[in-house]
Amino acid sequence: MTAAPIGAALGLAVASGLSLYGAVFVSGLAIRLGWIHLAPGWSALSVLADPVVLGVAGVLFAVEFLADKIPVIDSLWDAVHTFIRPIGGALLASRALGELSPVAEVLALLLLGGATLATHAAKATTRLAVNTSPEPVSNVLVSLTENGLVAGVVWLALAHPLVALGVGLAVVIISVTLTVWLARRAISALRGMARGRADRPRPVADGR
Repeated sequence: MTAAPIGAALGLAVASGLSLYGAVFVSGLAIRLGWIHLAPGWSALSVLADPVVLGVAGVLFAVEFLADKIPVIDSLWDAVHTFIRPIGGALLASRALGELSPVAEVLALLLLGGATLATHAAKATTRLAVNTSPEPVSNVLVSLTENGLVAGVVWLALAHPLVALGVGLAVVIISVTLTVWLARRAISALRGMARGRADRPRPVADGR
């Protein structure tokens, strides 16, 4: 197997971590309209251009597009999709790898699912931090940026898979680092709040 299908698969896995429905819809639309011509051996991805698949993915992406502009709903949406995105991303991305032996297929699903989960974790923790802001502008800007990244990464995955391989690896490393950093900050903040409450003087009962 050459590096191209691996790059395409990794790119689709990363895009799915940001938005599974967006990755499926953008990929299918690009194939359907002829913006992207699938490389030999990637025929399994042509199912994404099927009108039924495209329609369902489009509706779900539209719902997600609206949901992730509302802070509380966005956080709940990400929590639910912690289970959906890694599985869906692994299944989607693995279609770029063509025919695999049973062992290679299992390994590919595990690795691609891990890449999707890493990207999703970074997205979810970042959005959770942004969603605490009282003003709505930052949430919308971050959401629109994510939508743009999904389209860009899908394009790289299908049009320039070798570039997508490098970008995908960098994104996974950054995602893991960012998630760990944000998690540590959150834990530190919670400990600080707990200490503040413990150190707060308790009211003295009136003995009269």
